Amino acid sequence: MPLYKTITLDEVTKVLIWKIEEDFEWLSKDVKLTTHCQNRVDGMKSVLHKRGFMSVRHLLLEAGYTDFDLFYDEFGKPHLKDGKEISITHSYNFSGIIVGNSPVGIDIEKQREKILRIARKFTPIEEYRTLANDEAVMRKLTIVWCAKEAIYKLYNKQGLGFLEHINVRDFDFEILKTTAEVNFEDAHSEYTIDFLEFEGFTCGYALPKA
Repeated sequence: MPLYKTITLDEVTKVLIWKIEEDFEWLSKDVKLTTHCQNRVDGMKSVLHKRGFMSVRHLLLEAGYTDFDLFYDEFGKPHLKDGKEISITHSYNFSGIIVGNSPVGIDIEKQREKILRIARKFTPIEEYRTLANDEAVMRKLTIVWCAKEAIYKLYNKQGLGFLEHINVRDFDFEILKTTAEVNFEDAHSEYTIDFLEFEGFTCGYALPKA
């Protein structure tokens, strides 16, 4: 069973990451889906997306839930029926969830040079030009993207902009942690961001700052 990593943040908050090595048939075996989710899977054209979707259902089982404990709001954000908070992500051959009592957000991204071309759309790239080489810039930009995507999922309000409203404070690679702030609709909030890198991927997860 390729449960790749479990990170326990406190008594109720956990991050679970799955390495997707199985085919769709194995991932689907003995997993019951709600009608809504079955329709979503049936409508997916990409086998990669189908495998990612089903691997998340295995992560739910690891956390003590099934697909029937999950529902989605009008914006597509997942929720748990017991009142706990959840966030979901999958990218290529990795998927992840975070579950906790407070609002949570998680994102996994493959580290790709493409991010150097789109960076201006989500962060002031000039801040990172002091780094040694393009690989270091790519790694740092991927972390920033993951942080902003995780906060976007946590915040769950239409109109929130990555470039305009979310600021991720600078950080060192060695620390694997930073903070971020959101200024949106006359409201200010702050978050802690933890991240990890593995096998050419980056994962970032966000929690409200205590």
